[in-house]
Amino acid sequence: MKIVVVLPAYNCEKTLAYTLADIPKGIVDEILLVDDCSKDSTYKVAKELGIKHIVKHKRNLGYGANQKSCYRLALSLNADVVIMLHPDYQYSPKLISDIVDRIKDDAKIVFCSRMLNGKEAIRNGMPIYKYYANRFLTIFQNLLLNKKMSEYHTGYRAYSKDVLLSINYEELSNDFIFDNQMILEAFKHGYDITEIYCPAKYEKESSSIKLVRSIKYGLFVVYNTLIYKFIK
Repeated sequence: MKIVVVLPAYNCEKTLAYTLADIPKGIVDEILLVDDCSKDSTYKVAKELGIKHIVKHKRNLGYGANQKSCYRLALSLNADVVIMLHPDYQYSPKLISDIVDRIKDDAKIVFCSRMLNGKEAIRNGMPIYKYYANRFLTIFQNLLLNKKMSEYHTGYRAYSKDVLLSINYEELSNDFIFDNQMILEAFKHGYDITEIYCPAKYEKESSSIKLVRSIKYGLFVVYNTLIYKFIK
C-alpha cells in the first residue's frame, strides 16, 4: 500500500518545517507539495527542506484547484492512499499513523474531526462564530443527508485511490467549497466516512478563511446540499 501525503500550500514558509518534522517516519512513501502562487517563500523553503515533488501554480487558482493538482500528482505517483495535510501546522501530522490504521481496517475515507470532543475546539482557539457556524451547517447536512457526521469542514482527510478515481473532482469548484462538494460526491457514490478526533491549533500563521468568505462558504454549503438532496 503506497501512502502519499499531499500538502496544499499557500503562504506557509514559517510552518512548513514544523509540519514535515512531525510526519511519522516509516509510514509515508511520498510527500508532495503544491504551492498556489504564495506571496512568501513557501516554494523556496519547500525545496530547501528536500521535498521531492513540488508544483508551483503560476497564479493563485484557489484552494479547490490546489487540491486538484495535489490529487492529480498523487495518482500519477501510483498512490493507494492520499492524505491531505495542511502545511500551516493547524492539524497534527502525528495522526497520520491513526489514519493509516483506519485505512488498513478497510476505511475508504477518513476525516480528522475537530468537533468530536464538543467545545474542545473553542478551547483550542477556534473562533466562537466559526464553531457555531460549523455546528449549524453540520446539523443541517446531517438532517438532509441522513448522516451522523461530527463535522463536514475539516481540511485534514484521507481518500483511497478508488474514491479519487470514482469522483470527477476536476468538475468541482476551485474555491473552498470544493471540500464540501467532495463529501457530497462521495456519498453519491456510496462511500462512508470514518472520523477520528483531531485537536486543531489556531495560531497566527494558521490559514483560515475570513468572515465574509466564511459566510459565502456557508451559503454554498446550504445551496449544494439542497441541490444534492432534491435535484440530483
